[in-house]
Amino acid sequence: MGQNLKTRIKRRRRKDYLKRKQTQLRANAAAKKSSPKPEKEKAPAKKAAKKVAKKAAAKKVAKKATKKAAAKPKDPEVKAEDTGAAEEEE
Repeated sequence: MGQNLKTRIKRRRRKDYLKRKQTQLRANAAAKKSSPKPEKEKAPAKKAAKKVAKKAAAKKVAKKATKKAAAKPKDPEVKAEDTGAAEEEE
């Protein structure tokens, strides 16, 4: 038949391991159901903080843009109109 001793031991150990893992998962799931859920309260607070940070960043960018626009000297474009004076002299 051959040596099946090691494979039998391995199978047995794996079954025991899976059984322990399943019982641990069930225990954790039961504990999560019974415990209060403060995590849901924290999540909206994080989202609100992100929105506030985005708005603040947008305001900073807008301020910089207005400062740059105000700091730029405006060149009044004066167009020389052709009065035809040069033609009259001839």
